[in-house]
Amino acid sequence: MEKRWVQAVKGDKETIDSLAQQLNIDTSLAQILVQRGILSFDEAKDFFRPQLAQLHDPFLMKDMKKAVERIDAALAAEEKILIYGDYDVDGTTSVALAYSFFKQFTPNINYYIPDRHKEGYGISTAGIDYAYANGITLIIALDCGIKSNDKVDYANSLAIDFIICDHHLPGDEIPAAVAVLDPKRADCPYPFKELAGCGIGFKLAQAYSITHNLPASAYEQYLDLVMVSIAADIVPVIDENRTLAYFGLIKLNTNPCIGLKALMDSFGKDKDLTITDVVFTLAPRINAAGRMDHGNQAVKMLLCTEDDLAKEQSLFINLQNSDRKTTDQNITAEALALIDDSEILINKKTTVVYNENWNKGVIGIVASRLTEKYYRPTIVLTHSNGFLTGSARSVPGYDLYEALLGCADLLVQFGGHKFAAGLTMKQENIGAFAERFEHIVSSTITDDLLCPEIYIDSEIQLSQINGKFQRIISQMSPFGPMNPAPVFISRDLIYVGRPYVVGTKHLKLSVKQQNSAIFESIGFGLAEYESLLRPNQPFSICYTVEENVWKEQKRIQLNIKAIKINN
Repeated sequence: MEKRWVQAVKGDKETIDSLAQQLNIDTSLAQILVQRGILSFDEAKDFFRPQLAQLHDPFLMKDMKKAVERIDAALAAEEKILIYGDYDVDGTTSVALAYSFFKQFTPNINYYIPDRHKEGYGISTAGIDYAYANGITLIIALDCGIKSNDKVDYANSLAIDFIICDHHLPGDEIPAAVAVLDPKRADCPYPFKELAGCGIGFKLAQAYSITHNLPASAYEQYLDLVMVSIAADIVPVIDENRTLAYFGLIKLNTNPCIGLKALMDSFGKDKDLTITDVVFTLAPRINAAGRMDHGNQAVKMLLCTEDDLAKEQSLFINLQNSDRKTTDQNITAEALALIDDSEILINKKTTVVYNENWNKGVIGIVASRLTEKYYRPTIVLTHSNGFLTGSARSVPGYDLYEALLGCADLLVQFGGHKFAAGLTMKQENIGAFAERFEHIVSSTITDDLLCPEIYIDSEIQLSQINGKFQRIISQMSPFGPMNPAPVFISRDLIYVGRPYVVGTKHLKLSVKQQNSAIFESIGFGLAEYESLLRPNQPFSICYTVEENVWKEQKRIQLNIKAIKINN
């Protein structure tokens, strides 16, 4: 699918020039900083040199004091505590963090992950019944619960208290829990709203540590878990998340918990991992447990304290991930065939597909693949426990959650955020839902959002790229949503030597511009241009600047995102 090239507004020239001079960097790099809201030397210093001291006071979060006081009361009375979390990466890392932290202070603690296939997402009646049967009087829920009003009411009727630590959007009413920690609450003054669920658990551990004069290491030891959750949940890598990710990556690459180390060893980690590496290597494996078997298996691995047990558990997780790959590939092929054989896409701006036999655990991945291919809001549904359950994915710039709000009367439940959501409905409502969803999306989405775009930060000459230029870019990491790796455009290039295809889809070539050095380049998925490029025929590229390490030799490499051949 052809992509739109969208160049960023350059920004105020005087501010850019001043910042470039103060930092002694290229004006194009200063321009990128200004575009990202970094306008002064001090702001740039904080950006390039994050400090854990920059983390916000956890007691700015609504109900934090209540949460700590209720936990103190539980510990003093030797109450039984249950750590409850979702079955995905954010949920299982949250549970591992909170369970490990509070287990230091009480033996009366256990954890619970709902069965994706039997209980579904969020707080379940079965989970509360488990707590009641085991004499548990306090449940700390992480990465879920903000819309579980009826379940919290049920727990209250059994004299079980809830502390909710969530980061999803609340409903009209906040659950009647002892404490509800969620920066997205309208009445919460916490200055950063985009923490992952594990980040909320981290803030609870931080608040407890501050209250009891514990050393910072008491909670900072879990930064690797927080970082994995940030990467997997695709939350903005800005503000507090960037600081947590920065130090979490350091811990992940130097001194990870035993479970994460075993998992990295299982696939042969041979370099320092980036957020992107975590998204494509660690996260799918941790997620596979909840998709194919039970999320408890992921928590069990993350809690391992012995190398042999961690190795055994990581190998089991890898087997589950292999099964997950086969399953999601088969279902994706079936979904594509279903679309090709129907009128699902004719004159429509949404995709809604259903098969009662699809594995509930992988339909979110399938929804993502269909969204990438057809580039429109997509929902994939299957049958589970007497209802249709589904995963929804959006395209950048379109608020999927708002569209689902307009269909709320046709749904049993739903939750998520603007780019991804889960939903449940009665089978008889699928036709009305698909029609309503299409109407809402088609009337609110713009045509440009239905065409993928490449956002270009700055136009530069290849002659501007050198070792210092690349090092400054690397210091802008960790990269992620709202702080992506800078994308540049350069025009009137020619190739040197001959382009060639790597594998079946990727293009390797060397490029140069007048008066520039020659740069090795790779274009993933751009193999078609091998036959389209001509000697001495100028072309333009948009790309990121990276360091490529091969046989211990480091070279600057351009990662080409798109090519336009001059007419």
